[in-house]
Amino acid sequence: MRKMIKAEIYHDEEYYCARCLDVDVFTQGKTLDQVVANLKEAIELHLSDDGERANTLPLNPSLFTFMDLGELNV
Repeated sequence: MRKMIKAEIYHDEEYYCARCLDVDVFTQGKTLDQVVANLKEAIELHLSDDGERANTLPLNPSLFTFMDLGELNV
C-alpha cells in the first residue's frame, strides 16, 4: 500500500513552485512537468537523508496535488 504525500503547486510570476505539506520540502521549476520532477527528487533526497522519516514513509511516494485550473469555458 502506498502512502500519499500532499503538495501544493502554484505559479508565481515566473516559476511553478511546489511545497510539501507533510515533509519539509520546497522546489520550483519553469514548467509544471519540471516542478513535479523536481518535487519527486527533493522528496526522495529528503527521505533518504532523514532515517527516522524514511522509516515512516515509502521511498517511492505517490504525489497528490491540487491544481487551480483558472476559469473554465464550459
